[in-house]
Amino acid sequence: MLSFLKHIKLIRYLLVWKVNSSLVRLPDCLSLEISQVLGTIIAQSLPTKQASQWQKAMGSRNNTHVGDAKNKQANTLEIEWPIGAVLSVYPGKLTYGTGEVILWELKLFGDWADHGFFLRVILPAMEEASYTTDLRWNRRNGLWGHFDIYAAYVAQGRQWKPLVNDGRLNLRRRINPIQWTEGLDLDPALKKVYFCLDWLTPFSLKDIQLTASAISVLGNIQEGMYDSTLNLKGILEILIYRLSQLIPGRYNAPEDVLNILTPKEQSSFFEVMEQAGQVPVISKNLKMAPSNWPGCCIGKQIFGPIPLSIIPYLELASILHVGRHTHFGCGTFTLT
Repeated sequence: MLSFLKHIKLIRYLLVWKVNSSLVRLPDCLSLEISQVLGTIIAQSLPTKQASQWQKAMGSRNNTHVGDAKNKQANTLEIEWPIGAVLSVYPGKLTYGTGEVILWELKLFGDWADHGFFLRVILPAMEEASYTTDLRWNRRNGLWGHFDIYAAYVAQGRQWKPLVNDGRLNLRRRINPIQWTEGLDLDPALKKVYFCLDWLTPFSLKDIQLTASAISVLGNIQEGMYDSTLNLKGILEILIYRLSQLIPGRYNAPEDVLNILTPKEQSSFFEVMEQAGQVPVISKNLKMAPSNWPGCCIGKQIFGPIPLSIIPYLELASILHVGRHTHFGCGTFTLT
């Protein structure tokens, strides 16, 4: 497991936005709007050379107002940021009043796991979004222009360390892209027994394709695999696929991830894969994701007791998000 972790650069930010209007109604999928609004502000604020990729990514949305969900394909595929980022909104209600808070997590990966970039580019975009009067985002009881950045935290292992407190930014804090692993206890020895996997956001395996060599090593993920049939072995397979996107290198494949492991770790991983394939699915309550959400299925899956050896890999998958549309927070879950 350690060989996986040390190759992944990641900074996790927990953002606390406090509503300063008497009534704010959120869209069903807030991460779509966060991506659109902040992404457009960032594209407009960067120098011309740096802005080109952002402008290209956001350009297809320039004439579309927030909340226009007529074309789900455009909403989910055309406005992703041109960097490694996940925007994961914590479950909550849709209606907020003055003083109530909205929680969401920003995860920056790879070369973009840069605290300086967050301070110079992303945080100012959030500040502008908090007071904007731009007509593109302005709608009755909308969020944009009606919140304060009340607090922000940075993950250090399982702990959240304050970065912004009561609106005040701590510029002395030093952030690095490996501190998310510090003290991160993924040792299964002391874990309780879990039975349920509860998807907090929709997940989708559509169009995920592995090389022939990866399929022969990992198993059965193929184009067209039904999301509703996903079992624990399938989750481990898409975790390896996800890791191949995050480890350094331009054209990595899942087998490259496995090559990172020591022989002992490889042996252990394949034992875990074999165990995962034998865990029965007792029941499932998966349904199609809402039409204005990216992703395919959401709900719960009940398994026979999940072996302790599998838990660390599942926890890692929940942190990194798996499947498609991870930019919008898709593909994360809790274990109960």
